[in-house]
Amino acid sequence: MEKEKEYTIKVVPSDNGTVHSVRLPAFLLKYGLASMAVGALLFVGAFGYAVYSTFSSSYSATEIDELRQVNSIQQEQLLQLSRKANALQDQAEQLAQMESELRRLSGLAPAEEPAPEAQPEDAAHTGQGGPYIQPDVRNVGLALDNVEKELGKRKASLEQLRTQLKEQQSELASLGPFGAVGIVMPGVSATMPSIWPTDGVVSSPYGLRWNGSDFHPGIDIANDMGTPIVATADGIVEEAGWNSGGYGNMVDIDHGNGMMTRYAHASQVVVTAGQYVRRGQLIAYMGSTGFSTGPHVHYEVRINGQAVNPVSYLH
Repeated sequence: MEKEKEYTIKVVPSDNGTVHSVRLPAFLLKYGLASMAVGALLFVGAFGYAVYSTFSSSYSATEIDELRQVNSIQQEQLLQLSRKANALQDQAEQLAQMESELRRLSGLAPAEEPAPEAQPEDAAHTGQGGPYIQPDVRNVGLALDNVEKELGKRKASLEQLRTQLKEQQSELASLGPFGAVGIVMPGVSATMPSIWPTDGVVSSPYGLRWNGSDFHPGIDIANDMGTPIVATADGIVEEAGWNSGGYGNMVDIDHGNGMMTRYAHASQVVVTAGQYVRRGQLIAYMGSTGFSTGPHVHYEVRINGQAVNPVSYLH
C-alpha cells in the first residue's frame, strides 16, 4: 500500500536555537492553500464592493443635491415668469377698462367682450376665494396664452373703436345738434352664458393673482351677504350643494355642447341636481362658505372641462 505523501515545514530561529519541524499530509496542505486562496478572493471581493458602494452612495447624494438645486432654480424662474404674466394680465385688464370707459363716454355700444367692472379703491366688498392652485408650467402657459389672446382681441377692438369714433364724428357733423343712435347688441342663444350671475364688484379676476402665487380659474364678484345669484344661461343643474374642495356651497349647470358654469361660496342653494333652470333664474344666495375671505360668488365658465375667461361671456 502506497504511503501517503507528507510535507515537512521547518522553523529555524535566527539565533541558531532549536529547529522545529511540522509534518503535514499532502491533502491537508492542499486544502489549506485552497482555503487561503478562496479567503483572499472573498476579502478582495468584499473590499471592492464596499469601495464601490461608498463611491456610488456619495455620487447619488451629490446628484440628488444637484437635482434639488436645479429644481429650486427652476421653481424660482417659474415664479418670476408667473409674476410677469400676472403683470401683463393686469395691463391687459387696464386697457380693457380704458376702452370700456371710452365707449361709454362716446355713447358707442360695448365691445363684444367687455372688461369686468373695476373695483373702487374704497369698496367695502373685497371677498375672494376658490381652490388654491400652485402655478406650474401648464398654468403659467395658459395664463400667457390668455394674455396673448386678450391683447390681440384688444388691439382689434381698439382699431374698431377708432373707426367707430371717426364715423361718429362724421355723423355728428352731418346731424348737427342731434346725436348718433346707439347700436343694439344682437341676441345670443339661451344656452350660451351671456349675463352677470349677480350684482357687485369684481374683487379677483381670472388668471394669475396674488403676485403670481395662485391661478384663479374664474372671477370673484363681491357684494352683501344674501345677494341673489342667478343662472347665466339655460341648462340642467349638475351639482347643487356642499363641495369639499374649497368651493363651499356650489352650483354647477350643464348648458350642453360641453359648456358648464359654476357658482361657488353661496350661503344657500335653492336648486337641486337634475333641475332645469332658465337664464336669470334664482339659483342661490351669496355667501362666504368654503375657502373664502368674505361674501362673494366665484363664477367659472368651463368648456369641455377646461376653465376659460368668463369675461368673454359677460354682457
